[in-house]
Amino acid sequence: MRIATWNVNSIRTRKGRVIDFLQSADIDVLAMQEIKCKPEQFPYEDFEAAGYEVLAHGVNQWNGVAFASRLPIEDAVEGFDGMPGFGKPGEDGALPAEARALGVTVEGVRLWSLYVPNGRELAHPHYEYKLEWLEALRRSTADWRAEHPDRPIALMGDFNIAPLDIDVWDTAVFEGRTHVSAPERQAFQAFLDDGFVDVARELGIEGYTYWDYQQLRFPRNEGMRIDFILGDPEFFSLVSSAEIARDERKGDGPSDHVPVIAELDAETSLDDDLPMIF
Repeated sequence: MRIATWNVNSIRTRKGRVIDFLQSADIDVLAMQEIKCKPEQFPYEDFEAAGYEVLAHGVNQWNGVAFASRLPIEDAVEGFDGMPGFGKPGEDGALPAEARALGVTVEGVRLWSLYVPNGRELAHPHYEYKLEWLEALRRSTADWRAEHPDRPIALMGDFNIAPLDIDVWDTAVFEGRTHVSAPERQAFQAFLDDGFVDVARELGIEGYTYWDYQQLRFPRNEGMRIDFILGDPEFFSLVSSAEIARDERKGDGPSDHVPVIAELDAETSLDDDLPMIF
């Protein structure tokens, strides 16, 4: 089973590129972030014509997460327990929940598509929201794992954190800014301390996953590594290989992020459709 995560930066703008990637990379399940549309605006027909079921979660033209899968999707959940909100309080005083987390089960593997808040600036309320969001995710995930100790789980998506100095092209450029601050890195490390594995890094896969559109960042390879597949030990035991699909940043109209791929040694319902060879 081949799974991937990709911040597509507007699915309606890049549906052709995403579908081409699904087919050329032979992806079974894709977690998408920043789809930038409501569910009713998602281009379902194009994905269905390519053989993929889509589940989308969005509330406006910002944020938004989704899954595209050619395997059955089960147990879908929008958001996670304790997830904080952000913005103007409603009449009940509650902060609105953003479309940043979608969980599904595919072939017995629990997968999350996550778009972690950016944080904006260190003194901005969005930064505190980011840290609260990450801690709530960590607690919710820990509770789920305690209830399902033998089931594999992966947290996939745009974490908006570069956890190590080697994950940015120049640490001096980021001094005093988000994505590299000690509290953010500690929040990321907390998942590793809980037993999660950065799948691509653990397998020795190097490279960035994001390059800004401005100032020729991609040709100069001035990027960041902020997109990850974090798997628990049960998940990582299934992983046979991983890849950062750097070439997806090339060509016409690319996203500013590229996919991260993991291949699992796991039988799927698609295997039943393969012809028998004698």
